[in-house]
Amino acid sequence: MARRNLNDLLAFVTVAREGSFTKAAGALGVTQSALSQAIRGLEERLEIRLLTRTTRSVATTSAGERLMNAIGHRFDEIEAELDALTELRDKPAGTVRITCGDHVLHSVLLPRLTPLLREYPDIKLEFDVNYGFRDIVADRFDAGVRMGDTIDKDMIAVPIGPPLQMAVVASPDYFTAHSVPKTPADLTGHQCINQRMPTSGGLYVWDFAKRDRKLNVRVDGPLIFNTTPPQIDAALAGLGISLLPEDEVMTHVAAGRLVRVLQDWCPRFAGYHLYYPSKRQPSPAFSLVVSALRFRGSRAQ
Repeated sequence: MARRNLNDLLAFVTVAREGSFTKAAGALGVTQSALSQAIRGLEERLEIRLLTRTTRSVATTSAGERLMNAIGHRFDEIEAELDALTELRDKPAGTVRITCGDHVLHSVLLPRLTPLLREYPDIKLEFDVNYGFRDIVADRFDAGVRMGDTIDKDMIAVPIGPPLQMAVVASPDYFTAHSVPKTPADLTGHQCINQRMPTSGGLYVWDFAKRDRKLNVRVDGPLIFNTTPPQIDAALAGLGISLLPEDEVMTHVAAGRLVRVLQDWCPRFAGYHLYYPSKRQPSPAFSLVVSALRFRGSRAQ
């Protein structure tokens, strides 16, 4: 195909990924009319329709899906190679995009990466705070952050924190008015703060284990949230018992604002990991980010 059509192919890939001419035009820095003209010209030259357009959405046809599968990753490879060329410069540069939760962003990522930004001012970081399991390949992120046991096996996973435990907590006032649970089964008689899972849409089932015994407890209570910060606020207000990663509540436990119970029923699990595609060719900027975030025992750097 003539070299002059590469821009049209990039336009097609961007529209197919974004599912919107408006979003694609913004990503490419062109007008919607210019983008529509480029797609129309590409379809005319190929003599086949690539996109189905409605007033609300844009989707690939079977031919468009085939073309997308054939060339979409090629543009990612070109972009990665161009990023890698910064290795020839005096200072690494480029943008690194990471999707993560709010707590780990403030407690781990920003503290570890602040010195890096000061040392390498040409590096830019973009964070997407999201509690769902984003597809980092499809959404074109360089990396994501999840608990280690939730990462797909085809990803490279780098630990950025120690193993963790879940913590069952409530305020002192709550336990003044209610008995302290001795076993996970006792939680069914308490007011518990539930979490709606962002992926499945179901309520989180509280998992416990002690020696060879495992228990799944479906709790009930007056509140349901889809993120952790309001669960902490509700527990502090004495509205019920919450189950959260210990690193998010231990400052309140240490200060006496929350009381931790059933710790012997909460096994340790793999903590926060940075993950990225195994086929990714890391740029110098990305390699520095990984090195800065990697957890090294008791001495995290």
